[in-house]
Amino acid sequence: QVQLVESGGGLVQAGDSLRLSCAASGRTFSRNAMGWFRQAPGKEREFVAAISWSGGRTNYADSVKGRFTISRDNAKNTVYLQMNSLKPEDTAVYYCAATGSVRNNMYVSARRDEYQYWGQGTQVTVSS
Repeated sequence: QVQLVESGGGLVQAGDSLRLSCAASGRTFSRNAMGWFRQAPGKEREFVAAISWSGGRTNYADSVKGRFTISRDNAKNTVYLQMNSLKPEDTAVYYCAATGSVRNNMYVSARRDEYQYWGQGTQVTVSS
């Protein structure tokens, strides 16, 4: 059974940092692009960041560019999201996701419908 399990969420103050982790099990994701999405109460789930399976290409939403960094360790089947300078508007449930296997080692996507596997989410709350 394929599972993506997020961890690292919590309650922090504005300006603080958090590092989210997403551990995959059940199969290797070394040939899958990975992404982070978030969903705030009453809002649609939105793209945050993505990384190619090689790690050689990344993509970020404008709202987090320069503050968040996505990375991955294929040997550990884990993807990370380093979040710095957090703002109250970053408050949301953060979801890890994986695309299907792809040949293009620089492929990334910001589209929800291109991700086949999803975690259960981890809550991030940023107080002002």
